[in-house]
Amino acid sequence: GWLGSPGAGLLPIRGHSNVQGVGSCGMTPGLKQAFAARMVELYGITIPERPGQDTYASMVAAAEGHVGAAVLLGGNLFASNPDRRWAADALRRVRCTIAITTKLNEGHIHGRGRTTLLLPVLARDEEVQATTQESMFNFVRLSDGGTPPSAGEMRSEVEVIAALAERILPPGRFDWLALRSHRRLREEMAKVVPGYAPVGEIDQTRREFHVGGRTFHAPRFATADGRARFHVTPLPAFAPEPGAFRLMTLRSEGQFNTVVYEEEDLYRGNRRRDVVMMAAEDAAGRGIAEGDRVVVATEAGRLEVSAAIVGLRPGNLAMYYPEANALVPRALDARSKTPAFKSVVARLWPVAATSEDREALASVG
Repeated sequence: GWLGSPGAGLLPIRGHSNVQGVGSCGMTPGLKQAFAARMVELYGITIPERPGQDTYASMVAAAEGHVGAAVLLGGNLFASNPDRRWAADALRRVRCTIAITTKLNEGHIHGRGRTTLLLPVLARDEEVQATTQESMFNFVRLSDGGTPPSAGEMRSEVEVIAALAERILPPGRFDWLALRSHRRLREEMAKVVPGYAPVGEIDQTRREFHVGGRTFHAPRFATADGRARFHVTPLPAFAPEPGAFRLMTLRSEGQFNTVVYEEEDLYRGNRRRDVVMMAAEDAAGRGIAEGDRVVVATEAGRLEVSAAIVGLRPGNLAMYYPEANALVPRALDARSKTPAFKSVVARLWPVAATSEDREALASVG
């Protein structure tokens, strides 16, 4: 009943500004038709007909030895993937990795290629030039530049990428020296990215704008009859054996993606991260008390952690991402290609349990 009413409607939950912005600017396995057509028209670029690789497909290609070089733009590709041992081995098979990063993380140690270059760059609030970000609500806004922490010692991410392109790509098509300018980049984005025309003048107007074509004020959709289609999506079956749990991974209050700023999680009252959260009923049935050391095991691996009794529904466990990725197998959703971070069959027993104790716990409902 709320659809079509002023100030109401549906809003899909979307990614952080970095995730959302790179998607809008073409960092996707498949370019939208309008985007690809403008790239061909303006720059004469030949767009491959087959889709590109998503994150997991790229990791599989690395594991199979098909990746000669990888440029990693920030982030922590190692820690964000399931099955950490497999992820580390896959990245070690890449002949050369170039990590462009604002700070060190464990991926620079465990996710290195045979040869690795670490290129430190300025963070967004250290950039001399103004930057733009796209919010999860489809707004693009301008941020003023900042002050580099060490004058003259580090470059911006744009400068480093342009310098690499200048050295690697054939000359003549792009003026990489000019494209070191953020303003010039925004002018090019305005020509190519659907709904982004105002970004070409945002340095002068300094006005945020809503990306065109993403808000619908009339009940008309891109279907044959203009009507929306709703589909019922059945929940996936999950029937573990007796004594097994459903394990999900989650983030803490003091965390942004794979970056952990503090050990304490104010949301759940945990003072440390090496814990498995479980229901009081499940803990009591297994003779486990708060703080006891336990083993959590899945088909991907096992971890020894401390038990934390929280308000979970019985039969479920929760552990912190990305550390618990060591327990997440490489099973993907067929459509989204998202690993099973929220639904992993797991078993749990006290560290001191004997083999007989473990067999008895396996029958606990």
